[in-house]
Amino acid sequence: MADPILGVLFDKDGTLVDYSATWAPINVAAACFAADGDPDLAEHLLRIGGHDPVTGRIAAGSLLAASHTIEIAQAWRNAGSPFTAAALTCELDRIFTEGAAAAVAVPNVVQLFQELHGAGMRSGVATSDSVAGAHATLRTIGLDGLLDFVAGYDSGHGGKPEPGMATAFSKATGLPPYALAMVGDNLHDIRMGRAAAFSLCVGVLTGTSTRQDLEAEADHILDDVTHLPHLLQHLGRWPSRQFDAGANPRG
Repeated sequence: MADPILGVLFDKDGTLVDYSATWAPINVAAACFAADGDPDLAEHLLRIGGHDPVTGRIAAGSLLAASHTIEIAQAWRNAGSPFTAAALTCELDRIFTEGAAAAVAVPNVVQLFQELHGAGMRSGVATSDSVAGAHATLRTIGLDGLLDFVAGYDSGHGGKPEPGMATAFSKATGLPPYALAMVGDNLHDIRMGRAAAFSLCVGVLTGTSTRQDLEAEADHILDDVTHLPHLLQHLGRWPSRQFDAGANPRG
């Protein structure tokens, strides 16, 4: 019988929030700033980022879908932004954090976390956004204070798809990888969970990836994150009792 899942690490954008509804206008604002008001350059930067300025669609695995701010700033600097990479990183983080005030949550996400907590499960967020941006978004959607762990690209654990943030979640909760699940909308999330030896890696379709993008590497794919409890129950991996995360979860 498989071990129960006692902790879940979530990606933020495209997983807890609707990516297109939240980030399409933020990406446009960021590109306009990076282009210093040049509309042709702004369009060029959006396309480099994987954001189609005509349709508003963001490509799965693209710069804007999966990379952190330093990577975006450097790529846009190389593509013609007049700002230094350091200055652009700072300003993009500001734009991204301010944009969190308009974040659009996946419906019923607060109830999901209440259900997880009711089962005694630990939860965390690992995002390519800054940690300040993460907390700003979580406040907007009603989740700040409901998580045991929040990490951004600037938290000192490295970026996705490297395992650092996932390993830090395991250490912070005292739970071993075999008792943990990773949930995200992008292959960077799935690969981070795999690299950290999490026993379950789940994809969701509320972000930039399609089912076809995820199916080769994700263990399961959900329409949205609120279906996670049903999946864990179906797999026989829902905790049967509340637990002490400092104790042996096999006990």
